[in-house]
Amino acid sequence: QLVESGGGSVEAGESLRLSCVGSDFSRYYMAWFREAPGKGREGVAFIDRGGATNYAWSVKDRFTISKDNANNALYLQMNSLKPEDTAIYYCAADSVNLQLSRFYTYWGQGTQVTVS
Repeated sequence: QLVESGGGSVEAGESLRLSCVGSDFSRYYMAWFREAPGKGREGVAFIDRGGATNYAWSVKDRFTISKDNANNALYLQMNSLKPEDTAIYYCAADSVNLQLSRFYTYWGQGTQVTVS
């Protein structure tokens, strides 16, 4: 089970840090996705089991994904937020390296991020 937290409402230019907790994180490839109203689910950031990362071009240099295997926690540091970042953000995990593909097996319930 994956549980996200840290969402909220901020103004453009501000920062938020999302968290996702669960179990056995060292076994999984993990990612953050987001879904804005009327749009499909978009892969935002990916981290593999060794810590290598990959980002969507729209968030590159603004967002940072990290993982703490000892505490089974996944993070997404979001800086310089823009109104177009407004969405529900989900963490996802899989035993297969899916990068930013949306076919992950395990998903959290999502946390709302609103940027005005």
